Amino acid sequence: MADSIATPRLRLLPLTPSLLRAVASGDLAQVERQLSARVGKGWEQGVPAKLRLEQLAADASEQPWLVRAMVASTPRRVVGCVGFHAPPDDDGRVEIGYDIVASERRKGYAREGTRALLDWAWATGRVRTCVASVSPHNAPSLALIHSFGFRHVGEQIDEIDGLELVFERRLPLAP
Repeated sequence: MADSIATPRLRLLPLTPSLLRAVASGDLAQVERQLSARVGKGWEQGVPAKLRLEQLAADASEQPWLVRAMVASTPRRVVGCVGFHAPPDDDGRVEIGYDIVASERRKGYAREGTRALLDWAWATGRVRTCVASVSPHNAPSLALIHSFGFRHVGEQIDEIDGLELVFERRLPLAP
C-alpha cells in the first residue's frame, strides 16, 4: 500500500472509507479481509470511524492525516490505531491520537507508531508542532508523551473524555 508508513515491526495503514464503514457497521471480518490481518479484540472501540468518515466525505484529501491501523508483522495482526485528528492547520499544528488493543499494550507499539507518524508528518514539510490531549488519569499515555518531550500547555474539557491535559511538542524529534 503506497500510503503506508513502515517501522521495524509495524505498518501504519490508512483506514480508507470502505474500512471505516466496515468498522462503523461492526463488520470486523471485512476489516480483516481488507487489511489481511487479524483484528485484536476491542480494536474497533478506539477507531473514531463515523467522525473520520464525515471528514473524508467533506474532503477526501485529508486521508493521509487521519486514522491508521497499526498492523504488526509477526504474526500479522492489528494491534492499535494512530493518526491525527485533521491535517495541519495554518500554523503547522496537528493533534495526534492513538489507541492500543488491551492485549497488545506495554510492548512499545504506541511509541513506535507515534514516532513513525511524527517523523512522517515532519517530512511532509507542513508540520511544525504536534499537540496531544491526554486524560490526567492515563499514566501510560502521559509517560509516552513526556518521553517524547511534549510539554504541558493547558487543559480542556472533551465532550466524551472529560478533562484532558494538553501538551505540545515542536518537531522534528531528536534522532
